[in-house]
Amino acid sequence: MSTTQSERLRELLEPLVASQGLDLEEIAVDSVGRKRVLRVVVDSDTGADLDQIADVSRALSAKLDDTDAMGEGEYTLEVGTPGAERALTEHRHYVRATGRLVRFQLAEGGELVARILKADDDGLDLEVPGVKGRKATTRRVGFPDIEKARVQVEFNRKDSADAVHSADSADSADSKNHDEKEEEA
Repeated sequence: MSTTQSERLRELLEPLVASQGLDLEEIAVDSVGRKRVLRVVVDSDTGADLDQIADVSRALSAKLDDTDAMGEGEYTLEVGTPGAERALTEHRHYVRATGRLVRFQLAEGGELVARILKADDDGLDLEVPGVKGRKATTRRVGFPDIEKARVQVEFNRKDSADAVHSADSADSADSKNHDEKEEEA
């Protein structure tokens, strides 16, 4: 059985990435002109910060230098995270996307945009936003019913904790203003 270079690289690098507390999400070897680029995508349940990316990049670079996994010739190693509009392909991706808005391509056909409320072994509990003044509804979708899923970028979404904090601050300010007006009277 023949294995591709990406599969061999995954076997070599995945234990090293895991030892750094991260998941190896993707490996791609691309040719850019005469140069090759090895792109490695890592993530974790809590995300990956710049220090973790730098540490794993140094460890991968050292491992690749000690082996001939990339063969002869120059290449560039790029290590990063999946990005804002990541595709959800593994169970752990759905768990990490809990609370996020996701665009689903359904196996039955059609598309659904909903917020993931909960992910379990069988599927997802979703909140489907209301349209034209209607209230949001909940829906259950099993993993076999999902053909593709991609996180959506939300620029103006208030985090629920921020919304509570803002409401508490506004209530406190209103209360303070009300008390000051009573003292003036």
